[in-house]
Amino acid sequence: MTQQPFIPPELHLKAFNCPYCKAYAQQNWPKIYTRSWSNNPLLFNSITRDNHIYTEVTDVAFARCSHCSEPSLWIEEMLVHPKPIEVSPAHRDLPDDIKADYTEASLIVADSPRGAAALLRLCIQKICKHLGEPGKNINDDIASLVKKGLSPKIQKSLDVVRVIGNEAVHPGTIDLNDKPDTAIKLFDLVNIIAETMISHPKMIDAIYEDLPEKQLNQIDKRDNRSK
Repeated sequence: MTQQPFIPPELHLKAFNCPYCKAYAQQNWPKIYTRSWSNNPLLFNSITRDNHIYTEVTDVAFARCSHCSEPSLWIEEMLVHPKPIEVSPAHRDLPDDIKADYTEASLIVADSPRGAAALLRLCIQKICKHLGEPGKNINDDIASLVKKGLSPKIQKSLDVVRVIGNEAVHPGTIDLNDKPDTAIKLFDLVNIIAETMISHPKMIDAIYEDLPEKQLNQIDKRDNRSK
């Protein structure tokens, strides 16, 4: 099963990936009213209560996430709080410590893209260690993962964003040339590596383990004969 597609925030959309918690969740949009002293019931989009006119505010809106309960503030159809940096949530199969680094990077990318890129490089280094690589030289680790099934195009993509290669900085340090678009690409690459090297093998193992015992025994006999 593939990961839920990322749905960016949009004014009055009933569900999207929350800009706070990043979860795909239902969004509640309460109406906003201003109060004035008046008994004129003819104002547009207004209600009268206790000799006050409550007029609906149409150029300001807020949504409350059903998952984390945090509000997002919108003015004239634009998300103004929190800062609207749209990145995919961390892949569900990433280890928790890597998810934490990924989430921290998503929270700071608007103010510090270089800091976010450094955290994402650290995520890639940790993924390599999680997959059994030494974790000391990210260039060697990625090359080893390519031999194990990671697409060579991922290696090229990482080279392009200066994560690996002869001139790359050590993973986890800040490259002064990093720009916001560099960090955004790294978010996607971390998730692609997780999908390819963690999720796909996990799904294959699950399918294999569901085979009847008789078939598993036949496969073991076949493999032993081929040794």
